[in-house]
Amino acid sequence: MKIKSQRDFWSGLMFVAVGLGFAWGATEYSFGTSARPGPGYFPFGLGILMAVLGGAVLFKALTIATEDGEPVGRFAWKPLIIIVGSMVVFGLLLPRVGMFIALPLLVITSALAGDEFHWGEAIVNAAIITAFSWLVFIYGLNLTIPLKPWFMG
Repeated sequence: MKIKSQRDFWSGLMFVAVGLGFAWGATEYSFGTSARPGPGYFPFGLGILMAVLGGAVLFKALTIATEDGEPVGRFAWKPLIIIVGSMVVFGLLLPRVGMFIALPLLVITSALAGDEFHWGEAIVNAAIITAFSWLVFIYGLNLTIPLKPWFMG
């Protein structure tokens, strides 16, 4: 079978692989029931949904012809390194400096990966995401995520 869209083929394959990986990883947790779902219920469902959507994109790549085959372009290493590095730094800093410092730092440094970086937009996005994260995770779900640096109590 001939691949008719390189871009859709590889992205569909990636979604299938990641979705199946998440679904497989979720089998290590208890599922619970529909009325009282366990910790594996939601990631398993999302993983399967992602794999199904990836399968649809993969099917489209193999059946619907495009004009030039939509070749995959060059790999964007700089944004990948910046975003993955930002997430690693966030994971390391969160327990030490808290959400109010680590999350805005994550948003701003991740925004540096884009071609159209503006300080004002990055700061506003960081403030909105931090406020929303506090509202959902701390106030709404009562999770114990450190908010301030460890030396501030």
